[in-house]
Amino acid sequence: MARTIAQIQQSIIDAKNGVNPNLPLTGANPLAAITSSSNVAIWLLWTYIVAVCVYVLESLFDLHKNEVVGILATQKPHTLQWYVKMAKAFQYGMALPADSDTYMSISLLPTVLIVEYAAVVELTNMLRIKVATLVGGFLAPLSSLQLTAFTAYMHLVKDAGVRLQLTSNAPDTLQLVLTIFYDPLVLSATGERLDGSGTTPVADAINTFLTNMPFNGLFVLNNLIVTLQAINGVVIGNVVSANATYGSLPYTVISVEYLPDAGYMVLATVGGLTISYIPHAPL
Repeated sequence: MARTIAQIQQSIIDAKNGVNPNLPLTGANPLAAITSSSNVAIWLLWTYIVAVCVYVLESLFDLHKNEVVGILATQKPHTLQWYVKMAKAFQYGMALPADSDTYMSISLLPTVLIVEYAAVVELTNMLRIKVATLVGGFLAPLSSLQLTAFTAYMHLVKDAGVRLQLTSNAPDTLQLVLTIFYDPLVLSATGERLDGSGTTPVADAINTFLTNMPFNGLFVLNNLIVTLQAINGVVIGNVVSANATYGSLPYTVISVEYLPDAGYMVLATVGGLTISYIPHAPL
C-alpha cells in the first residue's frame, strides 16, 4: 500500500539527518542550507518534490498489483468451497448479466435466495453438488422448477470442462430402536416429563440432533448417544439398532457412522423411533 506524501517526505528527512545533519549545500542563498528549518528552504522543497514522485510511483505499483490479483482471481482453478459459495449465491427468478457469473444486485429475500445449504463432493470425472432449501424452518429439497433454474445457473458459472451432477433430494430416513433407562423421579414410564414441561423429550432431542447436523455431515452413533445421555431424566441411553436409507433402497445397518446421500436425514414417518423405557436409579 502506498505511503502518504508526508510519510515519504519524513523518511527522506530522517535519512538525511541520519547521514549528516549538518550537510552543507553550495551557493550563497541561506535558504539553501540543509540545516535551515524554514518551510521554504530549497532542500525541504526538494524533499517534497521527491516525495510526490515516489508517492505516484508507489500508487502505480498498487494499481498494478490489484490488476494482477484480479487477473489471477479469474484464472485460478476454483476450489470445492468456491462451488458451494456460488451455489448459495443463486437467485431464483433472476437473470445473470451476459458474460458474468455475478448478479447485478444482491437480494436477501428467502424466496429468491433459495439455496440455504450446499455441499460439493468429488466423484470420478465430475463434481456432485448437493443442495437443500428451508421450508417452515426445516430442510427440504428444491422443487423441480427451482432445480431446473439452479441447474441452468450452475452450468453458466462453472469452470469450462467441469462436469456437474446437481441433486436436491428428499432427506435420507432413519429408523432407531432405543432402550432408555430413565430416572422415575423425572420421567414417566412413557418418557414424559413429570413436571409437564415436555411430553416427548427423547424424540425432541433426536430431532434437534438431526437438524443440527452439518449439511452433508456424518451421522455418528456415539454422538447420538452423547445427546441421549444429556437429556434430563435419562440415566442410560442405549441404541439397540440404527438403520438408514434413501430413495427406494432397502435399509442398511449403521454400526458406527452414516453419510446421508441427500446431505441430511430425518426420522422415518413409519417406524422411525421405537423406544422401550425401563426405570433406573440415578447413577
